Amino acid sequence: MSHPEPTQPVYLAKGTSLTTSGGQTEGMIRKNAIVDKCDGICASSMLAKPHSASAVHHHGPQDTVVYAVGGRGTVVSEGGKKRVDLEAGDYALIPAYMEHQEVNDSDEDVVWTIVRSGRVPEVVNLSGWGREPVQG
Repeated sequence: MSHPEPTQPVYLAKGTSLTTSGGQTEGMIRKNAIVDKCDGICASSMLAKPHSASAVHHHGPQDTVVYAVGGRGTVVSEGGKKRVDLEAGDYALIPAYMEHQEVNDSDEDVVWTIVRSGRVPEVVNLSGWGREPVQG
């Protein structure tokens, strides 16, 4: 069987060494895990403190896979009308350009692993549902 040689070694991002990412949304703490290492995919972690919610946002042309590591959180979409609850072990797909908001209504931290279809995660914060991007 013939295939191309790998272009880089296995990369390890220790959970204890993750740093806060540049793409933040109020109410959530996002940390880069595997970013700008290969074409077409990146990974990060998201922590939502109890009784918090992100700003309404989308991730541009990037599809997003969410894996719920711990806690019980919600993805709100469709102008705030649809709620998808995730608990530990669940997966969700947030399509490209889908406006959404992460919500933690519980008394516990919510921890998600995020994988996006881009080399570097994109976050476009909006001034509300169906609104323009926030400048700055």
